[in-house]
Amino acid sequence: MNRSKVFLNIFMLAFFLVFSCSSTDVDPTIRPTNLTVIITVVGASDSAPAGDGSGEVRVSAYAENAVRYSYRFEGGETIETSSRTVNHLFEEEGTHSYSIEVKAFSATGESVSETLTVTVYKSGPPVAPSLVFADEFDYEGSPDPEKWYHQVVGPNNGSWYNGEAQHYTARPVNSYVSDGTLKIRAQREEYTSGGITKSFTSARLNSKYAFTYGRVEVRAKLPSAGGTWPAIWTLGANINESGNFFGSQYGSVGWPACGEIDIMEQRGWDKSTTLGYFHWGDTQTGAYRTEGSSTAVPGSTDEFHLYILEWDDQRMRIYVDEILVHELSNTADKPYDNPHYLLLNVAMGGNLGGEIPGSFTEGIMEVDYVRVYRN
Repeated sequence: MNRSKVFLNIFMLAFFLVFSCSSTDVDPTIRPTNLTVIITVVGASDSAPAGDGSGEVRVSAYAENAVRYSYRFEGGETIETSSRTVNHLFEEEGTHSYSIEVKAFSATGESVSETLTVTVYKSGPPVAPSLVFADEFDYEGSPDPEKWYHQVVGPNNGSWYNGEAQHYTARPVNSYVSDGTLKIRAQREEYTSGGITKSFTSARLNSKYAFTYGRVEVRAKLPSAGGTWPAIWTLGANINESGNFFGSQYGSVGWPACGEIDIMEQRGWDKSTTLGYFHWGDTQTGAYRTEGSSTAVPGSTDEFHLYILEWDDQRMRIYVDEILVHELSNTADKPYDNPHYLLLNVAMGGNLGGEIPGSFTEGIMEVDYVRVYRN
């Protein structure tokens, strides 16, 4: 063989080997360095450092010269991947601390590792609210006397506040249960109580159950007649109003210091909207405060709608058919940390009833059910 050709072949082979080594992307002699691991607890905040209850964490890792990573959560199976980020869900309920081991590997298998500890909160299954007070009105006759109290004594020198034009009575003609609903019936008639004669009667029911926080649901159809002022509402059970069911059992303060929550009120001259309002006395200054909103409720007098209050130690929300009407924060300057009771009534005239038509004979609010839930 020609020696020059042999030399040339050997030279080309050497050049090829040198060129191949110099073009390799990862030097197999270099180990991963500077491994950085960041663990993020999903939903963590200053008030909930262990997370939002999902039990989920996100782990991000990076090392120089690394081509793949492995993750091991609290001694479980090792997850190997080229991804720098993985998510993991811890299933154990409650708040626990877990170890997380992360390794970074070079192309030749050299590795560097780090083990960290993280505290995570995993909530249990949601707790179904308990039904603590209810009336389905699946009976006939007077409202259940175990659940309802007729308030008939006018606290304003025998009359009612806000310019209301009626007397309230406990008579079946003004409140009765039939065909699965409670009827509260306001009617035109001369009626004398406490030496005072008025031209209208109706009913005002107090629940015999007081509660602090919860969800109130009242499904109702409202009276269509002008001049009627229907209401679904609560008062603090510590109110010193004469004639209420609880008396001084929960204390004795005036209005608005007791707090009032108007889940639903309707003006006598506008039967297509309802109001959701809060009235209270500032616990620090004693000043009267009020806040609320109105919402359109088409068919409020023809169809049943669901009027809702959700109330806890953070906030209060009023809904109609699950549509938010108004939200109020429950802060320390408000007296909404005491027991309240529920009221159902139809007033006549006054501030929100307005002018009563001369043709008025009767107006009825029908209530399909009342339910109070507590978590």
